[in-house]
Amino acid sequence: MIKEWATVVSWQDGIALVSCDVKASCNSCASRAGCGSRVLNKLGPQTSHTISVPSEEPLVAGQKVELGIAEGSLLGSAMLVYLSPLVGLFTLGGVFQVMFSTDLAAMCGAALGGVGGFLLARGFSSRLAVREEWQPVILSVGLPPDQLRVEMLSSEAR
Repeated sequence: MIKEWATVVSWQDGIALVSCDVKASCNSCASRAGCGSRVLNKLGPQTSHTISVPSEEPLVAGQKVELGIAEGSLLGSAMLVYLSPLVGLFTLGGVFQVMFSTDLAAMCGAALGGVGGFLLARGFSSRLAVREEWQPVILSVGLPPDQLRVEMLSSEAR
């Protein structure tokens, strides 16, 4: 189970709207100057994702919850998104190369295969997204923000 903490934005009728912050791992790396991931992270302005998660327990805005998603579903979706265009690219590129024996045909076949693989992944992802085991679940709930109070006594302040 892959776990991540999120902040509740709202809760209504058993559905919690939660916001997860995007964590960029390249801020503490020694090779920040030549890192391609850092450049890509700077291009996208989105710093948080908002998703809806079922929750029978009433939640308040600002409350922290721990979300979990099965590793198998995450690996399956990553394979679908990355491998299907790649397989389509190589397969149709090879078929067009054998059929027409030109590099231009192989390049056109590879482009068609990549786009076809992307469209195939897009079609399957909408069907797989409704499966219950592919949905994030709330594992634990933190205290509401107004229930945690810290007081310091004058003798402890020294």
